[in-house]
Amino acid sequence: MKLAETDERIKTAAQEKVRVELLEEQLEKLRQEMVSPPPESDGYVLALSKEIETLKIENLSLRNDIETLKSKLESVENTDERVVVLEKECSGLESSVKDLESKLLVSQEDVSKLSSLKTECSDLWTKVESLQLLLDRATKQAEQAVLVLQQNQDFKSRVEKIEESLKEANVYKESSEKIQQYNELMQDKVELLEERLEKSDAEIFSYVQLYQESIKEFQETLERLKEESNRKEPRDEPVDDMPWDYWSRLLLTVDGWLLEKKIGSDDAESLREMVWKKDRRIHDTYIDVKDKSERDAISAFLKLVSSPTSQGLYVVHIAAEMAPVAKVGGLGDVVAGLGKALQRRGHLVEIILPKYDCMQYDRVRDLRALDTVVESYFDGKLYKNKIWIGTVEGLPVHFIEPQHPSKFFWRGQFYGEKDDFKRFSYFSRAALELLLQSGKKPDIIHCHDWQTAFVAPLYWDLYAPKGLDSARICFTCHNFEYQGTSSASDLGSCGLDVNQLNRPDRMQDHSSGDRVNPVKGAIIFSNIVTTVSPTYAQEVRTSEGGKGLHSTLNSNSKKFIGILNGIDTDSWNPATDPFLKAQFNARDLQGKEENKYALRKQLGLSSAESRRPLVGCITRLVPQKGVHLIRHAIYRALELGGQFVLLGSSPVPHIQREFEGIEQQFKSHDHVRLLLKYDEALSHSIYAASDMFIIPSIFEPCGLTQMIAMRYGSIPIARKTGGLNDSVFDIDDDTIPTQFQNGFAFQTADEQGLNYALERAFNHYKKDEEKWMRLMEKVMSIDFSWASSATQYEELYTRSVAKARASPNRT
Repeated sequence: MKLAETDERIKTAAQEKVRVELLEEQLEKLRQEMVSPPPESDGYVLALSKEIETLKIENLSLRNDIETLKSKLESVENTDERVVVLEKECSGLESSVKDLESKLLVSQEDVSKLSSLKTECSDLWTKVESLQLLLDRATKQAEQAVLVLQQNQDFKSRVEKIEESLKEANVYKESSEKIQQYNELMQDKVELLEERLEKSDAEIFSYVQLYQESIKEFQETLERLKEESNRKEPRDEPVDDMPWDYWSRLLLTVDGWLLEKKIGSDDAESLREMVWKKDRRIHDTYIDVKDKSERDAISAFLKLVSSPTSQGLYVVHIAAEMAPVAKVGGLGDVVAGLGKALQRRGHLVEIILPKYDCMQYDRVRDLRALDTVVESYFDGKLYKNKIWIGTVEGLPVHFIEPQHPSKFFWRGQFYGEKDDFKRFSYFSRAALELLLQSGKKPDIIHCHDWQTAFVAPLYWDLYAPKGLDSARICFTCHNFEYQGTSSASDLGSCGLDVNQLNRPDRMQDHSSGDRVNPVKGAIIFSNIVTTVSPTYAQEVRTSEGGKGLHSTLNSNSKKFIGILNGIDTDSWNPATDPFLKAQFNARDLQGKEENKYALRKQLGLSSAESRRPLVGCITRLVPQKGVHLIRHAIYRALELGGQFVLLGSSPVPHIQREFEGIEQQFKSHDHVRLLLKYDEALSHSIYAASDMFIIPSIFEPCGLTQMIAMRYGSIPIARKTGGLNDSVFDIDDDTIPTQFQNGFAFQTADEQGLNYALERAFNHYKKDEEKWMRLMEKVMSIDFSWASSATQYEELYTRSVAKARASPNRT
């Protein structure tokens, strides 16, 4: 820049120089004119003189400018020299940079060598450890050698003594008599030793014989005790040491023989009773015939047939989901959890499911197809259904595979098809047909949500008249938001009478006279109607919560009840959870801190402050779950000095796009991470690592998140609605007994309500660490298992069955 400026000044100076030369020429002309002045007046001369003086002054100033420019030019020359020096330095620096680059390459090679050296070092450490083991062994051997050496030294000293004795003997050799006496003495000693050796051999032999006789006597005694035990053992005592998978497999074997028409229905019923009671005779028979032919096995089983009575109930669940093989939401968890809990209480429980192509087949044990088909009616024809059996979580399950040209359950997804109404009305009728043709006599048929709500009207209108009339119908609606309404004409496909059922007091939907509502039909035709929490049961009886069914529910309120769901405490157990970095429990919370540190490291969050609270959220991002409050909670938790982790995705495109934008905003943030997917292993880690869990639902029929969070020591922050209101009780609410206080609740579904609960949670966490630890211990000790819920269902079942048996007309 200085050079460019100097060039400009040189150009200006050159121009001024030209101008000076022109002025000098003019000055010379003027001088000549002054030497020979024209004959004009003196005034002209005076003017010229003034002009000359002016020119002189200008000339002087120009000279000064030229001098200044010369001095600057000299500085420019100095600058040029400096530029040359700088260029040399620059070239030197470039060569240094090249040297450094070459050194960097060398260092990178060294780093690669270093990694190989690290592996070699780890190998060397392994070798060192093995050498250490060898050294330990060698040390032990050396110690043994020292002992041997000491013995050798003792032996040497004895040898030396013997040598001295030999020397003395040599002295005595001079006397032959003494030597002869010595030899005789030694022979006597040898003979004495031989006699003792023979005696010891005889003693050892006698001991061996005695030992063998003792063993023989022991075996005879053992056999005698076994025989006595077998004689004394009551044959009707139940076998309690076999897993439920075993009994379910045995039950399915009996069902398979019946459906394949290899045994009669009465025999099958009796054998089922024996399995149900865990009868020792059927257990022993099964063990005896396990490796024999099927004909021999059936023959042996039929010899056992009797008519025992049972105090338990026979419950069949007909459902569209079951965890873990076919799970979309909470329905799958309820079917599996409630089924196992009832089974543990001594009831016979079976499940009937569609055989989806997208099931988790690896979670079904002993899956096999029966050598029979069940025909069921649909659209004026009979269609064959292939029946598969297997056990899931210890429960016996029948899978129905329709041989229908529409391939109803080979769609790659559980729900979301245009013909869902037809798919599940077909399945509901096929399930009842299976019960009828297999001769089963259940006490309770339990159907779930709109997908199997068709079972209730089908049972009473079509199957009770055919002889399948032993059961009471229980219907559970897990979410009244989904009612499966369709055109009234579609109802006729499964054989129901459209004219009789498309009435306001039957299945006609409130929205239109030509639409039917399966949920409404199930409410009317079922003996027991339940939903998944007491508060939600009250909410759906209002016009806002009932989604059009509030009038129907109110008119059937005597048979309608809300029962809070439980969770599978075996799957959700921080003390045994295989997904966790460290297991922990209410008495030992150290593992929770380790899981928090591990999750932060895994997600790239800051671990600088271990006491910085971590807020978790695992949910489907749909309006029901309060997505606007979840979004607000992310920013508010950050403002309060916390961290936030969200796991979940949205089926709603604009909501998914919105959260993808937030995800990008916090992509490399130290305290926020959004994971817009579902990941089973990661969900366990987030529950275990979180200090608090946020559930700001607009409505929530039950909700399992808050229960699982508390199971893992994470304190819930929830809105007072549905099942959240029945399981989360505010610790600052004096009207609630202290022993029930377990979280932070808010009423209004807005930012102010959420802020109030979130801020109180942060204050409690930061102010009193010991009190927070006690709160964690308390919530981890709450029993959210299915035991309590199963007891309530058991009471409902029992009352309904007893009422039916007491009534002369079951229908």
